[in-house]
Amino acid sequence: MATELKVEKEITVEEKLKALYDLQKAVSKIDEIKILRGELPLEVQDLEDEIIGLNTRMDNFKTEISEISTIISSKKIEIEEARIKIAKYKEQQENVRNNREYDNLSKEIEFQSLEIELCEKRIREFTAAHESKIAEQKSSSEQLTERKLDLDLKKGELNEIVSETKHEEEKLRENAKQIESLIEPRLVTAFKRIRKNARNGLAVVYVQRDACGGCFNKIPAQRQLDIRLRKKIIVCEYCGRILVDQELAGFLPAIEI
Repeated sequence: MATELKVEKEITVEEKLKALYDLQKAVSKIDEIKILRGELPLEVQDLEDEIIGLNTRMDNFKTEISEISTIISSKKIEIEEARIKIAKYKEQQENVRNNREYDNLSKEIEFQSLEIELCEKRIREFTAAHESKIAEQKSSSEQLTERKLDLDLKKGELNEIVSETKHEEEKLRENAKQIESLIEPRLVTAFKRIRKNARNGLAVVYVQRDACGGCFNKIPAQRQLDIRLRKKIIVCEYCGRILVDQELAGFLPAIEI
């Protein structure tokens, strides 16, 4: 029994050109949807990054305020300990046997008094820092609240646009994938490369007013004829875009050649 071999039909250049132009139309529609979303995705990302930064700052403030409070408490304890020592040294002065012992205790009292002054100075400094940090924390907290509200608003706008265009975009992407499957991989790769380098994302353009529809440079008459014949894939010698005729693009009735 003869075995039937399934041979894939190789598509013509004209069919390749039509597929490439259809692919361009599909991805251009996707580009339009992205333009409709505008800068919203970037704005949402920027706000999310800013909120992460503000949350980190708030955590740092909390840690710093706690550390300052601990230092102030420790300084107050040092003051109390110094006062206890002063009281003890003064009591000892009443029972000294000679001037030398009295002078030594006086020096200790003076030293502890200086320690109290230093601690009080440090408490004033750290109290000012504490108040400053609390003010900064409050400001950052207000900023964080504002940014969260902005984020909710921007996300709402973006979600609304995405929900309105999601079905259409999925359909277009599926359509683009199906078209790509009809074209040989090297052409798809070339299409994507040209599209990436093109300012407006157009890799395939049609000839209009005897010029390239992408860069608008004039195309010689013989080259235009070759484009209309659709016997080979022709690219613009100036911008590298793939060129098709207006009839293939659906803008003119068929022309007999």
